[in-house]
Amino acid sequence: MYLDSAYIAKFYVNEEDSGRVRAAIAGADTLLSSMWAMGEVTCALHRHLREGTLGTSQYRDLVAAFLEDIALGNWTFIPVTERLLRKMVTLLGTLPRTTFLRAGDALHLTTALDLGEGEIWSSDRHLLTAAAHFGLVGRSA
Repeated sequence: MYLDSAYIAKFYVNEEDSGRVRAAIAGADTLLSSMWAMGEVTCALHRHLREGTLGTSQYRDLVAAFLEDIALGNWTFIPVTERLLRKMVTLLGTLPRTTFLRAGDALHLTTALDLGEGEIWSSDRHLLTAAAHFGLVGRSA
């Protein structure tokens, strides 16, 4: 199961759809994402700290839990390589001009495709819309 960073963050913080995300994740054999997600998830947790939905100790505890889950192998992060980035650049060149896609989302889509995944799980509407252009099915819990 390939997840973007926002879906991983929803595993740790309580948002509107976090329960559905946790249920979807619970049924997966392997949880995959780009190594880029390590930074994005931490930034998402920090956003909750900045916005006041997490206190400082909660933020630190969640980051520690995230790092522990990484160390335990609960998340499988795929390295960002030059080959993968070049593939992303090539794929971006095939998109219709009206496609809105951020670099991090393009990296997630390229990584999922490169792994041979048929689906990518996300709540990001732009990523979900662009998924078909990468030969992927965008899924949301």
